[in-house]
Amino acid sequence: MDDRSVNNQRIHGMSDVVFECVLAYIHDSRDRQSISLVCRRLCELEAQTRKHVTIALCYTTTPKQLLRRFPFVESLKLKGKPRAAMYNLIPEDWGGFATPWVEELSKSFSSLKALHFRRMIVKDEDLELLARDRGHVLQVLKLDKCSGFSTDGLLHISRSCRNLKVLFLEESQVIEKDGGWLHELAMNNTQLEALNFYMTDLSQVSFNDLELIAKRCKSLVSVKIGDCEILDLVGFFRAAVSLEEFSGGCFNKQSEEYASLAYPPRLCRLGLNYMSTNEMPIVYPFASRLKKLDLLYALLDTEDHCVLLQKCPNLEVLEARNVIGDRGLEVLARSCKKMKRLRIERGADEQELEDEEGVVSQRGLTAIAQGCLDLEYIAVYVSDITNAALESMGMNLKNLCDFRMVLLDKEEVITDLPLDNGIRSLLSGCNKLRRFALYLRPGGLTDVGLTYIGQHSQNIRWMLLGYLGESDSGLLGFSRGCPSLQKLEVRGCCFSEKALAMAVLQLRSLRYLWVQGYRGSKTGFDLLTMARPFWNIEIIPPRKVNCGDGREMEHPAHILAYYSLAGPRTDFPPSVIPLASITQ
Repeated sequence: MDDRSVNNQRIHGMSDVVFECVLAYIHDSRDRQSISLVCRRLCELEAQTRKHVTIALCYTTTPKQLLRRFPFVESLKLKGKPRAAMYNLIPEDWGGFATPWVEELSKSFSSLKALHFRRMIVKDEDLELLARDRGHVLQVLKLDKCSGFSTDGLLHISRSCRNLKVLFLEESQVIEKDGGWLHELAMNNTQLEALNFYMTDLSQVSFNDLELIAKRCKSLVSVKIGDCEILDLVGFFRAAVSLEEFSGGCFNKQSEEYASLAYPPRLCRLGLNYMSTNEMPIVYPFASRLKKLDLLYALLDTEDHCVLLQKCPNLEVLEARNVIGDRGLEVLARSCKKMKRLRIERGADEQELEDEEGVVSQRGLTAIAQGCLDLEYIAVYVSDITNAALESMGMNLKNLCDFRMVLLDKEEVITDLPLDNGIRSLLSGCNKLRRFALYLRPGGLTDVGLTYIGQHSQNIRWMLLGYLGESDSGLLGFSRGCPSLQKLEVRGCCFSEKALAMAVLQLRSLRYLWVQGYRGSKTGFDLLTMARPFWNIEIIPPRKVNCGDGREMEHPAHILAYYSLAGPRTDFPPSVIPLASITQ
């Protein structure tokens, strides 16, 4: 072997084989990116060994560019519409089409086994193409909050993807024609481990098909379904001996008819829709082994939450509405010391559907901060909050990686505003924070508090700011910090176009910006300050949105800006205007 060949297979005295072995144990994309920058050969090795890629916005690159960079990728997660689409803030026709990706993925990505589309428009033809060209190797298909397809497309997947281990459709808008897709899945698949069509409109589902899936797929560990009568699932539960997670179902019979219902012996993650006080006893026999509990759609009051949570000492994940109240959170803090993830959503606004105790405030959050010391994630809607409660969280929750808080507008008077010092203490105390969302109201955070966020967010990569600050000075003070911030979402703030553009230039790691509600100019020229190569800037003008009952709401203008190697997109709908066309 000549010297050139030896040198080509060695990097700093070590062979490619050694580096390939090391790279197999490095999974974090940021770490692998750093390795790829060392030298050309390491860049090539990293590309050849990369197994998973996440693309945060489908317009930031092209399928061909992805293929050139990572030719042997096995798993791809691709996101379409901005996150605000989940709250009906983005026009329906905005874009995010899966078709160009599916065409290239089906043809050229020979190693692809897992595909996850999120907030994208997926057509039946896309699913048919995937099934035909990749069906023999596809193991994971996730259509996450997607739209544009029907059960006809799912039928192709069920017939051809016989090695499918995961089929995920949660919160997708699926046009239902019949239930044949599930029957085909039951007849053709023996490998399924997770089936999820939770929070979809799929109702023509046969419980006999679910039972057949449970009998044939011995590794089935997770099933999340729609509103199927629980008593119709007795055979399914009996057959699903490996099941660890179940969500969905409903209770339409008299409560005493559920007394003899038996759940699978390994079940430890549970979400029961429309469960009321009378049905709670069916959970008691296995409550002590529950690790996850989803009560978002349960019909329980504050007292019910307290009674149930006392019986769940091993709980690690809880999702509930704010009807849980401060008293429920206090019980959680005393009884569930292993909590890692806590999500408290806003409940129904109709008074008759909410318990009078059902408010979450500084009292409940302080209890959680003092009792659930292993907490890693918290997302909560609060009716009142104080600096002291936030300081307590910063002092105690040292493992917190993701913090999200929304201050509701139910109460006219908030105990302790602004929250400048509390937010500073939270951020400086929780050094592991990577994601941060704070949605207050005018007066909730001053320019000084906004500057504190910038100064104490060394490691935060994603941030949502709602109704914060007083002037452009606060935004500029904020933007002098946040060295790791890649995605920034801003809503309802008072900042001008010029300040937003200057902030983008100061946030050196920023790759994505979404803003709704700002002080716009007549021409939009001030946004040109942030213009640069590979930086796409799009405008969604103000528009009226139908809210039902003949009511309309005025949606303020949006700004969407992002880095893209693909150049400006070519599928702009009428509701989206590229900044370049405005300024020409």
